[in-house]
Amino acid sequence: MAKHKKRFYQPTNSKDAMREIEKLFNQYKDAPLTKELLDYHQNLINRLNSDILAAAKKENIPQRIKAIQSMTEVMQHWAQVKLAGKPYEGKMEHFHFVADSEEMKFKRHVTKINGNNSMRSTRH
Repeated sequence: MAKHKKRFYQPTNSKDAMREIEKLFNQYKDAPLTKELLDYHQNLINRLNSDILAAAKKENIPQRIKAIQSMTEVMQHWAQVKLAGKPYEGKMEHFHFVADSEEMKFKRHVTKINGNNSMRSTRH
């Protein structure tokens, strides 16, 4: 029985399940498209639209229902992009699509501080 507990994930609520699906999606989003991956992806979409949506309605949280709809749209768009043979440029974050170009980038200027050593340090 201990093997089953390790193998199968049991979410505590709909948000927990949504986080797990988001994590799984971000793991395989850049993988080459295969029949097995497409079936797995469709299974996750079906889970969102059936079990998890029903749990969110039961919990009576309207924002979570909207987030599920957003996740479903992102995942369906991923399938369309991958079937067209194009790379998917983005990821899912907080149950919404975030393009790679929209991510915050931090600039870092490396300077050499006066001293005998050749170590570099950053000044902000």
